[in-house]
Amino acid sequence: MELVIGGYSQGKLNYVLNNYDKNAYQVYDGASLALGTLEKIATENKVVILDHFHCWVKERIRQGEDPESEIMDFLDQRFEDLVIISDEIGNGIVPMDAFEREYRERTGRILVMAAKRADKVVRVICGIGQRIK
Repeated sequence: MELVIGGYSQGKLNYVLNNYDKNAYQVYDGASLALGTLEKIATENKVVILDHFHCWVKERIRQGEDPESEIMDFLDQRFEDLVIISDEIGNGIVPMDAFEREYRERTGRILVMAAKRADKVVRVICGIGQRIK
């Protein structure tokens, strides 16, 4: 599994796509998957790229679900060839809104758990990837 993180609009998805043959991957948008579970993802013997993972986490929290256990169950069961792409949302000013604070905290903790399990972690800035694990 690979985890790719970076700021908003830093070229994370393009960075990932440039590393794979266009017929070798399937891209899923976390914002679209948010209304359902991760079980909707089908591998079709391709690398699965889960973009906007932070959006999936936010919506699952909003729905009162438990994204921490959902993603860990998902990682335990499937996808050796999985790339998770997420914005870094924990930097900057702490939001006044309680939900936004909870979302940032929980997303950060989920990314820490994912990074521990990942074979590779890359941070992308200005479209340039820097391997940090």
